[in-house]
Amino acid sequence: MTTQHSELQYLPADLQQELLPQHVAVIMDGNGRWAKRQGLPRIMGHKRGVDTLKDLLRCCKDWGIKALTAYAFSTENWKRPQEEVEFLMGLFQRVLRQELREMVEENVQIQFVGNLKALPTALQAEISRSMETTKNNQSIKFTVATNYGGRQEILQACRAIAQKVQAGVLKPEEISEELFESHLYTAGIADPDLLIRTSGEMRLSNFLLWQMAYGEIYITDTLWPDFDRKEFHRALCAYQQRERRFGKI
Repeated sequence: MTTQHSELQYLPADLQQELLPQHVAVIMDGNGRWAKRQGLPRIMGHKRGVDTLKDLLRCCKDWGIKALTAYAFSTENWKRPQEEVEFLMGLFQRVLRQELREMVEENVQIQFVGNLKALPTALQAEISRSMETTKNNQSIKFTVATNYGGRQEILQACRAIAQKVQAGVLKPEEISEELFESHLYTAGIADPDLLIRTSGEMRLSNFLLWQMAYGEIYITDTLWPDFDRKEFHRALCAYQQRERRFGKI
């Protein structure tokens, strides 16, 4: 996270603090295509993508955005070549181990959402350690969606609630949006105000299906490894021009 800190301390003049999103989510698409265009193996795109994410986290922190959620690995990504999946699992583990001290120093709270029990044991241990170590940090909440799927998240919430109804500890009429949200992976995390997807794809790809009910979506053709602070600035400028009515006139 030690990237050009002095350049990011102050909000650009054309961005209004009161109009900034409090929570930004990102679908980091295009790592493989970026690598192919550079004549590099796909794994090099993922390594470059980690640097982009670290820089974005620092930018959010310095510009006063309180939460960042990144779609790191979906439930569908297991279908990728085994070599690539194994590399990603190892990359997640190494980055967590290497960056933990700095996240503590920068007062970053990190948490992971998804079906974490299906991840390699060593990675689960690093995840637990990082979450426990940073749980009281308050400068920015950094959420990493790993082995995450929006439909699967909703299904597991429905099953958990159904079990409570079946056991007689919950009545059907007591089921509210708030109760349902408390059974999601993202319980306790505010819904995103802005979702950014890179590489030009115009779909949610099973990401935050419940949480994005009223979130704004920004699509850019830029591939994730090239999504720098200037690109983020453009996204925030576009967001500031939106009128968020939440169903009202």
